[in-house]
Amino acid sequence: MAATFPRLFAPPKGSYFLFGPRGTGKSTWLARIHPDAHWIDLLDEGRYQTYLVQPATFSAELDALPNRTAVVVDEIQRLPNLLNTVHQKIEAKRLRFVLSGSSARKLRRSGVNLLAGRATRRDLHPFVPEELGTSFRLRDALTTGMLPVIHGAEDRGEALAGYVRMYLKEEIQAEAATRNLPGFARFLPTAALFHAQMLNTAALARDAGVARTTVQGYLQILDDTLFTFQVPAYETRLRVREKRHPKLYWIDPGLVRAVLGMRDEEALHAEGSLFEGWIAQLLRAYRDYRGICDDINWWAPAEAKTTEVDFLLKRGRRFVAIEVKCSQRWRPEFGKGLRAIEGLRGLERRIVVYRGKQVLRPEPRIEVLPLENFLEELQRGFG
Repeated sequence: MAATFPRLFAPPKGSYFLFGPRGTGKSTWLARIHPDAHWIDLLDEGRYQTYLVQPATFSAELDALPNRTAVVVDEIQRLPNLLNTVHQKIEAKRLRFVLSGSSARKLRRSGVNLLAGRATRRDLHPFVPEELGTSFRLRDALTTGMLPVIHGAEDRGEALAGYVRMYLKEEIQAEAATRNLPGFARFLPTAALFHAQMLNTAALARDAGVARTTVQGYLQILDDTLFTFQVPAYETRLRVREKRHPKLYWIDPGLVRAVLGMRDEEALHAEGSLFEGWIAQLLRAYRDYRGICDDINWWAPAEAKTTEVDFLLKRGRRFVAIEVKCSQRWRPEFGKGLRAIEGLRGLERRIVVYRGKQVLRPEPRIEVLPLENFLEELQRGFG
């Protein structure tokens, strides 16, 4: 199913790393974009063991290729030390490498040669509505999510449960990310409860019943394995205030529901956070695919504890403020944060995205957009 939908991602020139969670369709996309490449799949256990025991075999295999050949190495994080040979062959044979992975953890922890800038990094995200076209359904996005491997399954609910089990077995246990796999598995639902919330590691440690240092390690694992991401607070130099915590988001609403074992009736109470988190992921995807912004932050005034703006997009010296509301009706209180941010220098637009049907201008310079209109703005880069 995933192969039938064109992706927005465009490959850069030269060698590059391609990261993305398992199930985002990296291998399918690479096979379509690089059909003539020499393919090395490190999930092939026989090949993996050969390179592990006799790493010179990898070098000899590359030496047999013509100069300037394209080479795909899938799941490079399994053998990070191969990057030393990759570096050498880029220089000596002008080979073009595409190095895909579902985790940056072992690469970062091993301190291996990351090709000294000779390969750029790109990320492949879950589906966005533009890729699915008329097949997109918001209800599906908020229930079973937008991961291609789940979207193409006959029973998406069962596929999600299996995906989480696979994550624990293949990403965490097989890569020895933590010595306490049961503890990490128990931690996951607690972390999912913090989806779309300000991240307070002390509170998370208390709720999870583990030490704060353990929680920090677990959060790093979630980030490294591309299951979660954090949106930092925007800190203006014009104000001196207490540094605010980042917000924690999971990369897909379906994963949040699967980890929590959330039934449909329970999900109704969590739709606000699921919708906000999905919008956060869309902003990341369009930042990476289309360059709609340089940074994504959230914002709150120094003097307020309950006033905030969900997302502040920065591009150069220009800003777009975005508030996300799951409601199907506009309420004046939805604009509280956008009113507070009005004086930010460089602020060009203030937008509320909601699930209603009408485009509204309830007050000067505040735009209220239905999801469909907001998605069109995303595609245009808010230009």
